[in-house]
Amino acid sequence: MRFAYYAAVAALSIMAQPALASSSMGIEHVDSESSFEQVTGQLSSALEDKGLMLVASIDHAKNAANNELSLPATTTFIFGNPNVGTPMMQCNGSVALDLPQKMVVRETDDGVRIEWNDPHYLAERHRLEACDLPLDNVANVLRDVAESAAQ
Repeated sequence: MRFAYYAAVAALSIMAQPALASSSMGIEHVDSESSFEQVTGQLSSALEDKGLMLVASIDHAKNAANNELSLPATTTFIFGNPNVGTPMMQCNGSVALDLPQKMVVRETDDGVRIEWNDPHYLAERHRLEACDLPLDNVANVLRDVAESAAQ
């Protein structure tokens, strides 16, 4: 009986892993019950509080409307810290495709969602494993920023 239980648990965990891995694709997210405007304002403040430089923000819904297309409120914030991003690019220049870091704030049927790339995923994608990079710290800062914005 004990063997059957452990075999079932092992089988279920093996079957579940690909679905979990493929569903996130390196994208982290936090949901908010606050308004879109409140979340975008709080995100700007959270970035500033963490010393991250806002490079640009792109209002995708406005751009869509300018072309007579419809899109729920969606804004991409592009930001970074050269002291963190530069060593990543020194390790492998292709990571510049994904830097500066971005966060997307968008309205969904369930509320407002904030999404960003997991820095560990970027390290894997760009083969940064051989470099000594503060990926856990970066991941924690990004999550802190998103959680502050989502309040």
